[in-house]
Amino acid sequence: MPRTGRPRAFNRDEAVLAAMFLFWEHGFESTSLAQLRAAMGHISAASFYAAFESKEALFRETVDRYKATYGRVMESFHDQRLAPKAAIEQGLRRSARMQTEGSHPLGCLVVLSGISCSPENQHIQEMLAKEREKNRDGIKDCIERAVANGELPDTVDVPMLVTLFNTFLLGISTQARDGIPFKQIDAAITQLMSIWDTLSRTNG
Repeated sequence: MPRTGRPRAFNRDEAVLAAMFLFWEHGFESTSLAQLRAAMGHISAASFYAAFESKEALFRETVDRYKATYGRVMESFHDQRLAPKAAIEQGLRRSARMQTEGSHPLGCLVVLSGISCSPENQHIQEMLAKEREKNRDGIKDCIERAVANGELPDTVDVPMLVTLFNTFLLGISTQARDGIPFKQIDAAITQLMSIWDTLSRTNG
């Protein structure tokens, strides 16, 4: 029998969201064109390339979408209005909560989606590394502000402290994927921030 009714209209925003969830869950290389097309309502390959040009171009668009939505939980690292400690603590706690929520893939897309790539996709890893570097730089700015305003002693090892907080931030992704609940990660953040308090007291 012939089909009746109109085909479902292609919604680009919904398609990008569906693609973002696939890349987030499976990574750039492991997500196939067939999976992407199916998630978009089983569109044809021609329609896919007309809309997005390539899988890589779509991936870059989904990274931008992630940063503008779920990734905003880490904006506090760059918020000069917040006290340095509060900026770091808020970013860690909000990130941990987002990464452990069940309404979307666990972990962080920017950390997990390009964790392993073949040599021809090395540039994907490098692109994601640059995105992660932005958060590291934000943490570094917070610590340098704390030293400048006397909150932390000028003898503090800034690179070490940056690495400490950034390593914890990146590690939340694997903890979330392994099923560690937010409550446990949040308690660990409290313990981590006590290091800041200890360093601050040495400046008194």
